[in-house]
Amino acid sequence: MVQKKINIVMSNPVKIVSLSNEIEAMLLDGILKEKGIPHILKSYHDSVYDGLWQTQSSWGHLEAPEEYRDEILEIFRTMSQ
Repeated sequence: MVQKKINIVMSNPVKIVSLSNEIEAMLLDGILKEKGIPHILKSYHDSVYDGLWQTQSSWGHLEAPEEYRDEILEIFRTMSQ
């Protein structure tokens, strides 16, 4: 599992939302960076299976501190319309 740290070290990040593809992940990443919301993107890509697992499940997910959950989900819903 590939992990991309976005901001400063977070205490107790939790899974907030599953991401369908890399484009969706990068768009949400950019918005959250712009707003200064700490988060981590975790890709399900596994080089052993050449990404097979990733394409059959989802691209990955986003983790962040629990206190940002509602704000992130609102951004994600708006972005996905």
